Amino acid sequence: MRVITYGTFDLFHEGHRRLLERAKALGDYLIVGVTTDNYDSSRGKLNVSQSLMERVRNVTDCGLVDEVVIEEYEGQKIHDIQRLGVDIFAIGSDWAGRFDYLRDYCQVVYLDRTKGVSSTLLRQENQGILSIGVAGSGRIAARFVAEARYVSGVSVEAVWSRTPEHAAEFASRFELERSCASYDELLTRVRAVYIAGPHGTHYDLVARALAAGVHVLCEKPLTLSAAQATELYAQAEEAGLVLVEAVKTAFSPGFQHLIAIARSGSIGDIRSVDATFTKLIRGGRETEAPDGGSLSELASYPLLAAVKILGTGFTQVRTRSYRPAGSEVELFSQVDLDYPNAVAIARTGIGVKSEGHLVISGTEGYIYVPAPWWLTEYFEARFEDPSRNRKYFYKFEGDGLRYELADFAALIRDGRTASFKYPPQESIAIAGILETARASAEIFGAAAGQGSLDG
Repeated sequence: MRVITYGTFDLFHEGHRRLLERAKALGDYLIVGVTTDNYDSSRGKLNVSQSLMERVRNVTDCGLVDEVVIEEYEGQKIHDIQRLGVDIFAIGSDWAGRFDYLRDYCQVVYLDRTKGVSSTLLRQENQGILSIGVAGSGRIAARFVAEARYVSGVSVEAVWSRTPEHAAEFASRFELERSCASYDELLTRVRAVYIAGPHGTHYDLVARALAAGVHVLCEKPLTLSAAQATELYAQAEEAGLVLVEAVKTAFSPGFQHLIAIARSGSIGDIRSVDATFTKLIRGGRETEAPDGGSLSELASYPLLAAVKILGTGFTQVRTRSYRPAGSEVELFSQVDLDYPNAVAIARTGIGVKSEGHLVISGTEGYIYVPAPWWLTEYFEARFEDPSRNRKYFYKFEGDGLRYELADFAALIRDGRTASFKYPPQESIAIAGILETARASAEIFGAAAGQGSLDG
């Protein structure tokens, strides 16, 4: 029986070896496809650190493989299976269902993730592997684990949740090494933690992780207070640890190029940034006091656009918010930022739907980014003379969480503590805007007489 499997095999470790052992046991001849750098890039695989030849050597040196092929393009698996007379296609169970189409050509086997390959063993085998724990077991945590498989050099090993049965189910569903009974236990098992709990828990969870010597990637908003954000970044800096607020847009290739073009002077001096992000949410923690509302849920994105383009030197923050009778939180807000020579408008809504575009206006032209601009794949630079107009296209892979994770892992690997893509001073500035906006918003709607959003 001829068996084939595929992978990047970057930073070859014991988990790779055990996967190949199990594939080899399915037949008597094992073929391994190793992906090229270009193909990895085209399918959204990030942070591959070894060359193709090094990765091929990783595979051949393990002594389990009878033949190696190079995977160069989408659809090659079908051709390889037919050309090489393959009987069984084997792949890790984290790809379950993804390759069912190959059943028309051979048997497809999804191999369960090898449990018991501890993060300690991975670190001993290769210092390039970053073991990660997940604090939280909701939807965003699930998306994170799914996205992590596209980032080379990381391994999600454990999960903790305030509801133990949820953590156990999560660990089983994603074949993690363990679910932890406490957050403190989680912190002893990993080198880094991804925090995906409710907004109000972020400050405490981040501070405890940093005190334990663990790097932190925390979902937005990092905090709802500038003072708390400042304190956390100072704590990380003092400990020599990486702390990153996970605003995925900031790390995506299209948005990075957008900022560079906007600030290059190509549309003249920028006078206005107008950004909107709305999504309809009918219930859940996003609609509950004290930490819910459209500002805390969504404003990090439009405020990111304002701060990245106009900077942190705003002089005034003014907010109007809609809160209907019976609602604990505001459902729509507009934040106006005044700068010495420009203005920014950030609109958010969880009970009001609007066009989610981004417009950057300059003295020579403007940049238009259609909805959903925060998943930046396409934008246009437009001018008075339409012959000067330009269109730009970029890839935004998956849910986008792979970009923030790749940058986070690269910072740790390279011994740096802050990223130019989203430095601490910008994160702190946005926390301050959120704090001011929520505390001083002018309320309109049926709840207009109830004061600020803080009650």
